[in-house]
Amino acid sequence: MSAVIDVLIPTFCRPAALAVTLTSLGLQRYRNFRVIISDQSDRPDVPASLEAGEVQAALRVLRSHGQEVITQTHLPRRGIGEQRQFLLDQATAPYVLFLDDDLILEPWVMDSLLSTMQVENCGFVGSAMIGLSFLQDIRPHQQAIEFWEGAVEPETVQSGTPQWERYQLHNAANLYHVQQNLNLTPATRRTYRVAWIAGCVLYDTAKLRSVGGFEFWRELPPNHCGEDVLAQLRVMAQYGGCGIIPSGAYHQELPTTIVDREIDAPQVLSV
Repeated sequence: MSAVIDVLIPTFCRPAALAVTLTSLGLQRYRNFRVIISDQSDRPDVPASLEAGEVQAALRVLRSHGQEVITQTHLPRRGIGEQRQFLLDQATAPYVLFLDDDLILEPWVMDSLLSTMQVENCGFVGSAMIGLSFLQDIRPHQQAIEFWEGAVEPETVQSGTPQWERYQLHNAANLYHVQQNLNLTPATRRTYRVAWIAGCVLYDTAKLRSVGGFEFWRELPPNHCGEDVLAQLRVMAQYGGCGIIPSGAYHQELPTTIVDREIDAPQVLSV
């Protein structure tokens, strides 16, 4: 049976973090998915992610559960946008889950994302990353949430607008505090309006491709960031997008591997 979801994971010099991410992926209740990993590790002081023993062990567990896994080394590096487009080009499933290589997922996350997508029929549904080291850092001024009261609809969000400030909900552990205060569970999950979501986003593959995917990487220098933001803004403007709460996605809180963040895609290219 063909996979319903292709899980696309770009990785760079993070073997331990990738192994943890893959382990949580292997514990998902939803099983009809394929995993595609693109490794761009090219530092002599760090082993290639795909060659690390802990990664190989996690991959063996996934395969023992019946998941197809495709691993590729993709060099030279031309920027994270090109890396994501390379992965998207490999996808054949109706949905793609772009998953960062430094997350931990609750076992119900993929099921919640797909169930929400099938109900809303929108462009993307995401589980925002939560940083649990911030559990004691409570920020009421960043916890505003706008629920979708009806169906998710197309929405244009641009930098400098009040809607752009929604990103603050995804800082630190804000989303965790909101879901705890509202006593939400996977069974009572809700959708909410976003500016964008990083790390764990399920797209309708055809809809993502229809707005160009990440092909805009050709218009950017390799040292760019914000590629996921720009892609989501374009998808959201045409088809709508949302976040789900509770999230169930936790950030491993490692230093970013994209150090030079001067070129921010949504600030230099049109939505």
